[in-house]
Amino acid sequence: MARKVKGIGLLSGGLDSLLAVKVLQDQQIDVVALTFVTPFFGPAKGLAAGEMAGVETRAIDISEVHLEMLKNPRYGYGSRLNPCIDCHGLMLREAAKNMSAEGADFLFTGEVLGQRPMSQRRDSLRSVEKLSGLDGRILRPLSAKLLSPTRVEEEGLVDRSMLLDIQGRSRKRQRELALKYGLKEYPQPGGGCLLTLDSFTNRLRKLLDICPGATVADVELIKWGRAFMLPGKTICMVGRKESENSKLEALAGARDIVLRACDHPGPTCVILAPNGPFDLETATSLAASYGDAPQGAQVTIEWREGGVEGGGAAGKLMVVSKPKEFFKSLLI
Repeated sequence: MARKVKGIGLLSGGLDSLLAVKVLQDQQIDVVALTFVTPFFGPAKGLAAGEMAGVETRAIDISEVHLEMLKNPRYGYGSRLNPCIDCHGLMLREAAKNMSAEGADFLFTGEVLGQRPMSQRRDSLRSVEKLSGLDGRILRPLSAKLLSPTRVEEEGLVDRSMLLDIQGRSRKRQRELALKYGLKEYPQPGGGCLLTLDSFTNRLRKLLDICPGATVADVELIKWGRAFMLPGKTICMVGRKESENSKLEALAGARDIVLRACDHPGPTCVILAPNGPFDLETATSLAASYGDAPQGAQVTIEWREGGVEGGGAAGKLMVVSKPKEFFKSLLI
């Protein structure tokens, strides 16, 4: 018997990638789906979509390589800090590493020509292909008839006549196809990536400015609580509720400093790899002032270097609780 053709698809969890799977399943092509983990988006939607589509779906953690790409993307950023072209190229390059082990013939995505102004132009799709290193082996089933035939089609692995010619930002045809395939619940387009949100990217820009060598652990820390830029050009995170306090304490690394009031309920604060004593002085004031101590009260703040493991310097400082407005200019 002839071996079944096999494709590896990128499954974001959105409707387009789901439909790409379904279009290829119509040709009896064996499909395996991959979804990715980075500090900026997770695998939950992709895994749920894979279950909906009835395909084996695996989550691959590319956090470290993704962060390094983000610091200097070849094709730059979108409207915020989103390097969409480089991101798609990286995911395809990582997916390509699975082709041999899976016995796969090609990769495919749910990209639609002209749907996104930066990452899904004709030239952008070509750039993504170049970054992936898989010239002619990337299929876009939803817009294939509008693009030059791939080697996958020329070799007869996929029937081009059964592929689609969707383009532009309208979702009408996708909604019609969803009805055809019985897909009743699926995420709406957009959202899901922290790199498109001003509230997060403002923090991330500050972090990368003051610490070009920032790690994945540093990025995870700035997701939780309020963020303040201290005078010594370091960032202090201040928990807003107990769940954030727990997260900050658990994520603090060996070079970070953890602070908390001894004698009043209050936030956990973490200084990311502090530069000097003035950072500690300001951070202890934050820890006192964002707790339950009355304004003007003397508050004892306990601090330690080294996160949960500890092992570094430690001590206590007595500070006076100040109005929160005092720190407004430091808020990121």
